[in-house]
Amino acid sequence: MGLFERYLSVWVGLAILVGIAAGSFFPAQFATIATLEFAHVNLVIAVLIWLMIFPMMVQIDFSSIKDVGKKPKGLALTLVINWLIKPFTMALLGWLFFKVLFADWVDPQTATEYIAGMILLGVAPCTAMVFIWSQMTKGDANYTLVQVSINDIIMIFAFAPIAGLLLGVTDITVPWDTLLFSVLLYVVVPLVLGTLTRRALDSADNHTRLNSFLSTMKPWSMIGLLATVVLLFGFQSQTIIAKPEAILLIAIPLLIQTYGIFAIAYYAALKMKLPHNVAAPACMIGTSNFFELAVAVAISLFGLHSGAALATVVGVLVEVPVMLSLVWFANRTRHWFTTKGSQI
Repeated sequence: MGLFERYLSVWVGLAILVGIAAGSFFPAQFATIATLEFAHVNLVIAVLIWLMIFPMMVQIDFSSIKDVGKKPKGLALTLVINWLIKPFTMALLGWLFFKVLFADWVDPQTATEYIAGMILLGVAPCTAMVFIWSQMTKGDANYTLVQVSINDIIMIFAFAPIAGLLLGVTDITVPWDTLLFSVLLYVVVPLVLGTLTRRALDSADNHTRLNSFLSTMKPWSMIGLLATVVLLFGFQSQTIIAKPEAILLIAIPLLIQTYGIFAIAYYAALKMKLPHNVAAPACMIGTSNFFELAVAVAISLFGLHSGAALATVVGVLVEVPVMLSLVWFANRTRHWFTTKGSQI
């Protein structure tokens, strides 16, 4: 890794501080940017996320995707973690901390809302940011695309029933326009444009122009990540400053959940003898969250200033630096895994 990538966690930390400070000093400007949305998806954030994942999409070679279905272990790991383990462990940790351990510090209504926000994070597996984590761990771009795509399809049908079950609400309202528009914006559009770009650049099939383009785009991908962090924390700066103790209380179970789920997935990947370029993205998908959807649902169900909305924002606060630490760990432990694709 270059100097910039090596100290990316430092730059992300600085971006968080810049975002909070900028949101505090220039609230009107951030409020204006926050209104630029469609289907509860902020269009500025969408462009920045698209900038992050576009280079990943250009790397995808559709000629090799046809063979992914013959190697189902990586897919199985992703699906089990995302839909049979993660939502329920998140709900359990939320209940344990806010109904038992932190019961004396948080009123019952607020505690219930915090738990609801955590559950919404747990039921929404990552769609966009995981392409960055996959790229940083040298993951198989084609396999990552298939894993994310299948999770997106399942999420369309499973998000509402699982969230409703865990929230104890039978008439949960899911903003389907947000879900479908996000999938279109974060997966379909950049995938189509990435495919067309690859064909145009690699027509000679010698990868020379393609590799040159990817080298040029790499810094812009990191800039997109940092700009996204600045905006997200700028939008929520007032809430973060007003409730610092709540941020800490919510962050504790989220940290335990994130590292715990990764540990379970990584151990399972080792036992399944997955190659590292499949195991690392699979674990990242299972660990990270589709925070855009979680925030939108929390706001629509409980309100902009609710404990549920705050919990989903804290999820963003925790996720970026934690995922960077897991990327570092995955890269340092690459030698634990086999490199034989036949083991997938």
